[in-house]
Amino acid sequence: MRDRMMMKLEHGAGALAAQGATTAAAATEVVDHGPRIRAVVDTEHAFVWRTLRRLGLREADIDDAVQEVFVALFRHAAEVEPGKERGFLFRACEFTALRARRTLARRRETAEADPASVETPASDSPDHALGRAQALERLDRVLDLLDDDLRSVFVLYEIEEMTMSEIAPLLEIPIGTVASRLRRARTPFMSHARSDEEAND
Repeated sequence: MRDRMMMKLEHGAGALAAQGATTAAAATEVVDHGPRIRAVVDTEHAFVWRTLRRLGLREADIDDAVQEVFVALFRHAAEVEPGKERGFLFRACEFTALRARRTLARRRETAEADPASVETPASDSPDHALGRAQALERLDRVLDLLDDDLRSVFVLYEIEEMTMSEIAPLLEIPIGTVASRLRRARTPFMSHARSDEEAND
């Protein structure tokens, strides 16, 4: 999947020039970033995948979203300072996930109007897979109740296990703001988690 992604990214430079979106010189500059982007894809692919999952995307939608995030990095490679790619990727994940969640919300509205279009889970799924899916759904529901700013910090600290000093430059906010948002996220998260657990018992 990563190799296919890189082929598409590298092909994209020529497409950008052909569409008049950039000059030939700029397209050449983008191509020159190919080795750097490939290295970032190799090292950050799993991070981007997990981040999009924790920001509310379904597994079935994540591969396309991952590609969209790296396409954004490829197109803006000249503007992203080396060593700060993860911060750009995280912000791209936030934007991509927000747009995808809005699209999904519209699909759900359509599905509610047309019950025949609602997907049903496979009945022959193994018990452990079903339990994992239910746990992820529960986590998604609780995370969805957090404000985006709080959710980002909570996901990075509690799920990605990053330190506050790592999160601050990633989100481009002071470390004190990271600590404040984390405190503000934990209380509603625990409250929502208990309420959701009680509702599903």
